[in-house]
Amino acid sequence: MTPRALLLVGLGGALGAIARFVVANLVAGWLGTAWPWGTFLINVSGCFAIGAFMTAVTERLVALPEAWRFLFPIGFVGAYTTFSTFEYETALLVERGAWPRALGYVLASIVTGFLAVAAGTALARRFL
Repeated sequence: MTPRALLLVGLGGALGAIARFVVANLVAGWLGTAWPWGTFLINVSGCFAIGAFMTAVTERLVALPEAWRFLFPIGFVGAYTTFSTFEYETALLVERGAWPRALGYVLASIVTGFLAVAAGTALARRFL
């Protein structure tokens, strides 16, 4: 763990947190907040991004500096995705008695997140 690595993780994290805030608010404005669409979209797009990026770095772009691994998947995607928020929103749905919505949210998030990682990986393998 070097000071440079810490700086890159911090920079990526700051950008990821800002992106998360912006996307969550835009989606809430478009689709409302009855179902956690913002967190869902953030988690799925983060899954896609990490699948595509890590495949590109490990299988296709071997010359990419290691610093990008600190900046993007650890820093940016780590701050951008919202697993703890996902769990909290699921708990709120359960507390409100919205069991079908809670179950739908959990299933949709897990299945769609997995499919997004697979899609990101496949696209990186095909085009990079």
